[in-house]
Parts: sequence; C-alpha cells; structure tokens
Amino acid sequence: MKFDIIVIGSGPGGYVAAIRASQLGFKTAVVEKSELGGVCLNWGCIPTKALLKSAQVFEYLKHASDYGIRVSSAEVDFPAVIKRSRDVAAGMNKGIQSLFKKNKIEHLAGYGVVKPGKKVEVTDSEGKKEVYEADHIIIATGARSRELPNLKQDGKKIIGYREAMVLEKLPESMVVVGSGAIGSEFAYFYNSLGTKVSLIEFMPSIVPVEDEEISKQLLRSFKKAGIDVRTDSSVESVDTSGKLCKVHISGKNETTTIEAEVVLSAVGITANLENIGLEETGIITDKGKIMVNAYYQTNMQGYYAIGDCVPGQSLAHVSSAEGILCVENIAGLNPEPLDYQNIPGCTYCLPEIASVGYTEKAALAAGYELKIGKFPYSASGKASASGQKDGFVKVIFDAKYGEWLGAHMIGSNVTEMIAEVVVARKLETTGHEIIKSVHPHPTMSEAIMEAVAAAYGEVIHI
Repeated sequence: MKFDIIVIGSGPGGYVAAIRASQLGFKTAVVEKSELGGVCLNWGCIPTKALLKSAQVFEYLKHASDYGIRVSSAEVDFPAVIKRSRDVAAGMNKGIQSLFKKNKIEHLAGYGVVKPGKKVEVTDSEGKKEVYEADHIIIATGARSRELPNLKQDGKKIIGYREAMVLEKLPESMVVVGSGAIGSEFAYFYNSLGTKVSLIEFMPSIVPVEDEEISKQLLRSFKKAGIDVRTDSSVESVDTSGKLCKVHISGKNETTTIEAEVVLSAVGITANLENIGLEETGIITDKGKIMVNAYYQTNMQGYYAIGDCVPGQSLAHVSSAEGILCVENIAGLNPEPLDYQNIPGCTYCLPEIASVGYTEKAALAAGYELKIGKFPYSASGKASASGQKDGFVKVIFDAKYGEWLGAHMIGSNVTEMIAEVVVARKLETTGHEIIKSVHPHPTMSEAIMEAVAAAYGEVIHI
C-alpha cells in the first residue's frame, strides 16, 4: 500500500503532524505499536495533570478552615486518585481515535521500522510483517525514562515516571532523584498526599534550567511543605535487598543514607532510536538524537524526524509545532522556522512555574544591559483572595532597544499566563505597549503588567 506520508509514532508530534497532513490533502497513515496519543497523552502530560489536580483538591480540603469552611475529615483514596487519572487518559485516547476517523488517517497498528527506498516495515502484535511505501516518512518515536547505571529501574522499588502513575498504594516514603519538571511534580504530588518525600538534585539548585530566583522560591515553598530537599547531591547506589530501599547519597560535605519504600528516578529521558532502521537506511544521529535541518529533514531524502528524537526542548508543544512545520514545508507552504528561543516551559507543581526566553544569568552572559522588573504575588489582590500569595513574576528587557528578553513566573496559574509573554515576544512588543494594555482586575495576569511597569519605574502597587 502506498501513502503520501507515513508517520511513525502517534504522540503529540506524530498525531498532530498526521492531522495537519490530512488537512493539506495528503493520504496519511500513522504507525503506532501502543496507545494512540503516545506517552504524553497516556503516560505523561495529561494523566500527571489529573494526579496533580487531585493533590490540589486535597490541599484545599486540608486548608479549608483558611477559607471559612469546616471540613470534619478528608482522606486520600489513593486507588481512586489513580483511577481518575487513568480515566482521563482513556478519554483523551478516544478523542485521538475520533480525530483519526474524522481526518481519514489510517492507523497501522504495530512496530514500525524505516527501510531504504522510502518504505516502512510494520510488525503487528502477532508477528506478521507488512511493508508500506510513502513519498515522505516522518519519524516521531519519542523518548523513555533515562536510566543511570547506578540507578537501574526494576519497576517495583526503583521506578520511572510510568510506574509512579499507577502505584497500587500510597508509599509512606519516597526518594525522588532529579528535580526537573517530572521530579518536582511527583515530589509535590506524593508529599501533598502524605508521603514523606526526599528530593535529590545533582546541581546546586532545584529546577536547574530555571532562573535562579525561581529556583530559590520553589526551594522555600517545598521546604515549607515538608519536602526534604538536597542539592549538590548524587545517589551513589541503592540497596533494595531489604523491605526498605537504602539510598546512599553523596553530598557536598558528607555521605548519608536515606531509607524509603520507593525510589523514583526522574533524571531525564532517552530518545527511542534503537531498532527502528536508522543504520540500514543511512540516517545520521549524534549524541542520541537524529540530525535534521530547520524543516526536520534528515540527511536522507524523504525521511524526516520530529519531537523528542531530535535536538531541541523535549516538550509536547514543541513536538506538535515541529510536526506542523515539517508537513507544511513538505506541502510547499514555506513556513517560518521555529524560534526555539521563544518556547515556554511549564512545571505544574504548587506553586507552578512558567518561563520563556533568557534567564537573568544567561542574558548578562550574552552581553545585554538589563531592565528587570518583579511583582510579588503578595501584592496581588486576586492572589490574596485566592489564598495563594507565594510567588512572583519577573520580566527581563534589553535596556538599549527594549527587546523583551525573558519572563519567569512562579505561583498560582502562571502556566496559563505565560502565553501572553510568548505572543508579545513573537510580535516584538515593547514594555510600553504592555504597560498601556489594560489588564483585567482582579486577575493573576495583572502581575505581568505590574512587573513590566516595575522594570520601567512605573509600577503602582508596590
């Protein structure tokens, strides 16, 4: 069977690319060996947000008296929390199936391997092989939890993010290794439900890719919540022979041992490049990623790659944008290449984190003279009314030309607010235009306008 475009993988890069291809008139097929929607929809972005919402609701109940509400008792039904998360993912999975049907996309169920001559071999669950041809083949095979040599996952005592979403019971204690988005979100989730959590980070600060002031604020919030945070520390080994794991940790000045029921390894991801035919087809890789140009073409004509298996930020919205650009370029629409300096990043713990562009440190290193504005949530009427006063918005401008270099936010709802900055930077909006754009009151989003006003000496409420 011949297609115009075959996509291998149905994650947020693959299925979005396929839908856009169908919209543009291409006869399209998607190869998927597991659930449609990939890791993000079934085992990542969506179900983790469902878990975090349950934790947030429980937090509200625990602090109901702060809002003048009496709650006699609130208990966590952990299996029900897990079930709700899985039900949300299942519902989204059905939505992808409907989109495939609506857009006349063929689902080739099985394991896909690229072959020379613009072919894809698909092996189904029974071992039957079928070869398909296409003018264009897009590799969107995603990634999996990265394993360290001294932190081998056994799926029971040492687990990855996938197992962390479907534990049968709430553990009394847990060590989370790695404080990126995945580690910080799970640390918050389990701590909120009553697990004693230790968070171990190799770098000097948690969420190390964020602005230093954001990292410091999250550290304060996590410690206030009772999370044992250890930076400048590494896990040397884990003894799983007993009932509890003995986690041997090397710190800056000492070596300690923590006992915990479960160790969650959240030290990043590894692209799924093994056994998909890259070597046979001649597609070049480097440092565990497929090499592509600005429109995601590999070195082999007719073969493309997007998402977590190519260089760039490993984020669902990046994968989707890459998929759309890739297909639009194939269609001859001459799309503008993706600006990787204007990609928002979000972490959905409490307080939330959202950021885009340069950190203060990176902007200074790049030689910019800066105008910086900050607005604390403690001065926000909406934050005070919501009982969520921890956090702030920080904005960074180039003092010479007024370019909006970056924004860094921590607090309630900031993952919803960051899009304003992304759009403003795309439109090359100045700080003056933000200040003169009337923001609704009372809202959390006012903090962006107030922070910009602070950068230019015009702030009203601090």
